[in-house]
Amino acid sequence: MGRQLVPRLVRAGHEVHGMTRSESKQALLRQLGALPVVADALDPDQVGRAVAAAEPDVVVHQLTSIGPMDLRHFDRAFTMTNRLRTEGTDNLLSASRAAGVRRFVAQSFFAAYDRVGGGVKSEEDPFGTAPAAGMHQTVGAIRHLEEQVLAASWTQGLVLRYGGFYGPHTSLGPDGEQTEAVRRRTFPVVGDGGGIWSFIHIGDAADATVAAVERGAPGVYNVVDDEPASVATWLPLLAQSLGAKPPLRVPRLVARLLAGETGAVMMTELRGASNAKARRDLAWSPEHASWREGFRELGAQVRAGSGAAA
Repeated sequence: MGRQLVPRLVRAGHEVHGMTRSESKQALLRQLGALPVVADALDPDQVGRAVAAAEPDVVVHQLTSIGPMDLRHFDRAFTMTNRLRTEGTDNLLSASRAAGVRRFVAQSFFAAYDRVGGGVKSEEDPFGTAPAAGMHQTVGAIRHLEEQVLAASWTQGLVLRYGGFYGPHTSLGPDGEQTEAVRRRTFPVVGDGGGIWSFIHIGDAADATVAAVERGAPGVYNVVDDEPASVATWLPLLAQSLGAKPPLRVPRLVARLLAGETGAVMMTELRGASNAKARRDLAWSPEHASWREGFRELGAQVRAGSGAAA
């Protein structure tokens, strides 16, 4: 997200301070147009000093540390990100309050909507109250982030429930983990493939984040494209766009053995999200209105890269 968001904020006229715990990333932040700040988000004193020195009007909380996906051990794969969404959120909020920050924008994720009722959810629908087995810690961390940001009466708190990212430097990008899994046919359609996913191109997500920095009332916003779709619909078309063979199909019982209950739920029971509120209240619309055009673009990038490698 930072690679997309920082240049957009700079072009919009904002002075951006980019916090990283890695000394080696300072050059990249400067290249993107930010003033680098080295601090450990889990150290409240370091966060407090960093925020106080920057004197920001707005804080944008995009802290994650997501490694290779392991659906059988989902919470374990998100251990550090869960700490950043709990301890890191608390540290940022405390430092922001001390610094008089007027607006606080934080990253969330659409996939925690309760798996009951219709397939497409609005921001008012139940969220995170019945997580799948293996996701309790991760969904709990997301709920903690949202609750703390929205309860901060001293600032304007906005929570962005992003759809599944695709595009450059994401796991569904030209060199991404999910892209390679689809190409290798290790990303199957499970059961009826009835899980509804909402996607968002990483550039469109960054545009929505700039909009949330500049406008919109406090609250929750789904940042997704216009077309929630079932796995049975989007996964074969993604494979086709990538020039891969159609995905395999496996029964849910087999998927539970291979990918755990979390994987089975995401492929068969997930609920998508509506972007109507973000379109209206943030005056934002995605350039990639549907994953269909975005996936075609991704396929062209993958083929171009393969040709260059050859």
